[in-house]
Amino acid sequence: MTASETPAEALPDPAAGPEAPQPTGPVNRRLLLAERPVGKPGLQHFRIERLPIPEPGPGQLLLKTEYLSLDPYMRGRMNANAGYTEPVAIGGLMVGQTISKVTVSQHPDFAVGDRVVADAGWQDWLLSDGRGLRKLDPAMPQPTLALSALGMPGLTAYVGLLDIGQPKPGDTVVVAAATGPVGSAVGQIARLKGCRVVGIAGGEDKCRMAVEQFGFDACVSHHDDELPRLLAEACPDGIDIYFENTGGAAFEAALPLFNDFARMPLCGQVAWANATSLPAGYDLTPRVMRVFLHRRVHLQGFIVTDHLDSRFDAFLADMSAWVAEGRVKVVEDIIDGLEHAPGALSGLLSGYNLGKLLVRVEDTPPDAPLPPD
Repeated sequence: MTASETPAEALPDPAAGPEAPQPTGPVNRRLLLAERPVGKPGLQHFRIERLPIPEPGPGQLLLKTEYLSLDPYMRGRMNANAGYTEPVAIGGLMVGQTISKVTVSQHPDFAVGDRVVADAGWQDWLLSDGRGLRKLDPAMPQPTLALSALGMPGLTAYVGLLDIGQPKPGDTVVVAAATGPVGSAVGQIARLKGCRVVGIAGGEDKCRMAVEQFGFDACVSHHDDELPRLLAEACPDGIDIYFENTGGAAFEAALPLFNDFARMPLCGQVAWANATSLPAGYDLTPRVMRVFLHRRVHLQGFIVTDHLDSRFDAFLADMSAWVAEGRVKVVEDIIDGLEHAPGALSGLLSGYNLGKLLVRVEDTPPDAPLPPD
């Protein structure tokens, strides 16, 4: 699925200026962090550099980026203190997973034409020594699944729900960001495990998608002023598992509904990603602590990369079967052109995308002029 709703302004090309040297022949476009954003990131926080395409030597391979994954964690990496990972340096390449194709290989384990998942970042080409690459099955009918249901988002859903949430038949599971790549997978896996699933999403269209396309039992909009009442009505037996990846209004509405011994896997707080200060108003900390104490809530934050070695094989086997059988459905929102990545990321943080947000890079010639802002 390609959704046109996601705003994706193009980053202007500094090489198009009258005094800039014009590159000749194919080049590697690299999108760099120009300055750290305060609040919502915009085009001014990025810049483009153009470098010659690297040539592989012995033991190396050259990768051409086909698809770039855009994810909420990228906003945190733009801060000076990125938290659990190193921040992107000013002037550094923006990070991101990609589907890339081997175009030249002097590496014994990779052949020309192989597709791999790589941490290539926001650029057209990557010179690699093979470390950190995951080769894709050439029979995979939809390689982009390796960046969504069969990749990091799917593993996040799988580990968070099954290992931390520990769903039981009859449990009520509430999922924030219900139509995103993580939330939609959580909801569908929960349904497979016999749970009642209620989503929280941004607007009527997304709620309709959660119910009609992903099979949720109900979904309510976090834009609705009546969210607490609507969520309570959708969860008459309370909440046994609240899968948290947004924070904000969704968490505040879910909190009073927690049952005894509720579980809360925590993998993100995108509602506060662009916050420059604490929310105004009453300090919710005493209320949160009281509910967690009285209800004996199990809260566990987790980082998906901690589980790659121990859980990826089991996850891939299960999720591949569920996707092939049509029991887990995937929606992709694809933006064309590497130059549109900054605007698309900004739109993602504002909730404009539907499903897994990707940038298609392969159809954009590396020496093509970039469209104006």
